[in-house]
Amino acid sequence: MAIQLLRYPQMGPSLWSFDKIPSGTSVENIPLTAQDKGESHGVLYSRGGEKTVVCMMHPRGDMSRHYAVPYLLEAGYAAFGQAGRWVNNDIGLIHEMLITDVAASMRELKRRGFEKIVLLGNSGGGALYTFYQSQACTPPPNRLTTTAAGDPYDLNKFDMPEADGIVQLATHLGQGTLLMSCIDPSVAREGDPLSNDPNLDMFNPDNGYREPEESSTYSADFLTRYREAQRGRVARLDAIARNILEVQRHHMRSMADESFDDLPLKQRQFVWRRVFGAHFMEIHRTEAHPAYCDQSIYPSDRDYGSFFSPRPDIFNSIEAGFARNQTPRAWLSTWSGLSSRASTLECIPKITIPTIVISYTGDNVVWIPDLEAIHAASGASDKQMHYVDGDHLGLPPKCKPNAPGRAGALDLITAWLRERFPAN
Repeated sequence: MAIQLLRYPQMGPSLWSFDKIPSGTSVENIPLTAQDKGESHGVLYSRGGEKTVVCMMHPRGDMSRHYAVPYLLEAGYAAFGQAGRWVNNDIGLIHEMLITDVAASMRELKRRGFEKIVLLGNSGGGALYTFYQSQACTPPPNRLTTTAAGDPYDLNKFDMPEADGIVQLATHLGQGTLLMSCIDPSVAREGDPLSNDPNLDMFNPDNGYREPEESSTYSADFLTRYREAQRGRVARLDAIARNILEVQRHHMRSMADESFDDLPLKQRQFVWRRVFGAHFMEIHRTEAHPAYCDQSIYPSDRDYGSFFSPRPDIFNSIEAGFARNQTPRAWLSTWSGLSSRASTLECIPKITIPTIVISYTGDNVVWIPDLEAIHAASGASDKQMHYVDGDHLGLPPKCKPNAPGRAGALDLITAWLRERFPAN
């Protein structure tokens, strides 16, 4: 029997893309340079005379063809889709640096005369924009001055214009928090992708797993042990990352010593290789959230399985997936649920601009309670919470083939915009 491994026939940017845009739309490619010299780019869509522009960006995805663009244009708003400096590759992604790409687009759009700028954060883009706005609304000198890895990076030195409104569309709680909920704690040894502790294996029938599409059933005791072990594994990976960095910094201090140049060549080469040599972490098996298989956890209209696959038991072991290869610095800044600062729930209490939160009820990446927690934690007095039938991409789940999905979500968003921000 053939196994359907991928949920969507073609994984990639096209899953987020629109089919066509309204006639008369001007499309302009805009190169951007952040104040730290990092380069990104975006596409500005307009039909002329818009006073408000709505921005879309994702930490590693190209949002220049996001499906919201045609709806925004029809409603009288300009749309700006951006691809950051780590587009399609998050192996080295540092969130503290990435948000200066957001700042670059904000400055450019203000220079072009837009009166209002609204951030439309979808999935990881919502967490990214929340992190950006929380720092933008923090007056210097109180912004972050280092990365999560402890490297100097002073956000107080950068011009970070504040947005006027923010949309949280199927936003997760941050890449680190997301990964900590789906990383496999049964990995017994980090260097061995096949190592396994059967007592912590959610795909072990002895722990309640059942073959799809029969729902698995995990006990409360197992789930408690599982979540504690997930946190423990992330802590273990953090320790590995920090140890790598400490060794590197030790040799950097040696290289900075005034006597270094007098050392024999072989000794200097030894140090150089440990300072400049690439070191990557392999993060095995990151497709293991119990809710993928036990649909009594966070009950919803979602289909069985994960965002990537209706067979997470198999997908968990393949090369693709979240955070498979990371530099130590990227792991700490982006994918560590214990170290990353790009945490939606930690950042959003600082944000007081008008906020709308939309949950897709068939989402198998972001659970309904996550979106409700984001809404509850928001610091805005003007905030809304809505539910729309659809999966994480706004497409109909199998159980609701006529779900309004993307159209339903964008109807809510454009109505919310019209009540608060001028169009053309």
